[in-house]
Amino acid sequence: MSKIVVKFGGSNLRTQQDIEHVLSVIRRYNRPLVVVVSAFYGITNMLEEMLFKAQHDHSAIGENLDVLIAKKRDMIFTLIKNKDIQNSARELLDIRIKALKRYLQGVNYIGEIPPFVSDIVMSFGERLSAAIMTALLQDRGVDCEEVTPEDMQLITDGEFGNAEVDFSASSETVRNRLSGEKTAIVPGFYGVSKEGKVTLFGRGGSDYTAASIASCINAESLDIWKDVDGFRTADPKLVAETHGIHQLTYTEAAELAYFGAKILHPRTVEPLMAQRIPVRIFNIAKTELTDKPYTIISDNGTRRDDIIKSVTYSDDFCILKLEGPGVGNKPGILAKVTREMDHKGINIKSVITSQTSINILLGLKDLQPAFQAVAGLKLTAVKTIITKDNLSVIAAVGEGLLEKHGIAVRMFGAVSRRGINMEIISVGASQVAAYFIVRRNDRDEAVKAIHAEFFNNPKDK
Repeated sequence: MSKIVVKFGGSNLRTQQDIEHVLSVIRRYNRPLVVVVSAFYGITNMLEEMLFKAQHDHSAIGENLDVLIAKKRDMIFTLIKNKDIQNSARELLDIRIKALKRYLQGVNYIGEIPPFVSDIVMSFGERLSAAIMTALLQDRGVDCEEVTPEDMQLITDGEFGNAEVDFSASSETVRNRLSGEKTAIVPGFYGVSKEGKVTLFGRGGSDYTAASIASCINAESLDIWKDVDGFRTADPKLVAETHGIHQLTYTEAAELAYFGAKILHPRTVEPLMAQRIPVRIFNIAKTELTDKPYTIISDNGTRRDDIIKSVTYSDDFCILKLEGPGVGNKPGILAKVTREMDHKGINIKSVITSQTSINILLGLKDLQPAFQAVAGLKLTAVKTIITKDNLSVIAAVGEGLLEKHGIAVRMFGAVSRRGINMEIISVGASQVAAYFIVRRNDRDEAVKAIHAEFFNNPKDK
């Protein structure tokens, strides 16, 4: 029988009560699992701050580690009753915290943060949580063991900070290591390069860890436990009356995640599509009410009459605009620009061109580096380079969006009637998503306008 991969995020691991709830959920499966855990809530931010301070302040290393150690030891002594398990867990945590201290001292010594050191330091949050969760489960009689990415050889392409799994190098070793009858507790967020270097999957990358393992072992499902009711028709913090979405296709979920829905890491569905492994999203706060998933992601999604399943947004977008007569039609310009950005490690989110301009959509942190990179090329056809930030991207997502006439017209009309100017509109780049860019202060009204247009039926979609 194939295993289920189960993933718990940091939002599930805030308090001792939360942790007890997670332990209860794992035990209720009553079968061997692969459990992927994120760092305990707030620890990743703490590690990031430690890393930054360590460059210039040696005293901050000891102070911050003392806080971290106190938190972990309190949890061990409070929640683990078996003294042998308690002592073993404490010894393992001491070893890992000492290793973390050595890396931070190295950063302090050289006064900078090499990418490989950043990745290994940031992975310690998951290493610590996996060790503790393993001990807690053993204390409660669960036959389990910690299995790290190093143990199973979850091999990546070696890119620091934003790695991808090399499935041809990983699948067999991961499958063999996880084939036993014990429940495996796996620290998420990272894999290892062929050279044995720790490489992160990007912020929130534990979802991708879980999906990659599910692909390697051909799991029955990937179960992701959140503290919200799965995907909804809009952000409930922004729109008063949203509806739950029970079924999504892989492409719908990927587009929603890419355009800002916080339910999944944007790359989660990539490893699962070929083997048709479903993603089931549960709300851990409501397990007493139902064990049924709130959202199921598979290739068997349903289609609404109005097509649109959800409207989402992201504020992490900006525009680098290259202007000049014929710039969008001159051979070689875009190739030179994209090549230079790739060389500088700048990720391009989208490109929209016209005869007189090339609009490059980027993440906010990449705007100034991208401006400097393009300016340094001294392209004679580019007369002006303009940067635009303080923007939001609004996306409407649904299978069949390009097939049914009038959907885009309704969407853009709803926004226009509110007097909102759209900077850029894109329809057709994706089979399931249409998006446009507005000024940040128009974002809320734009989302509400589209949601009102398509979701005036109180029934769940």
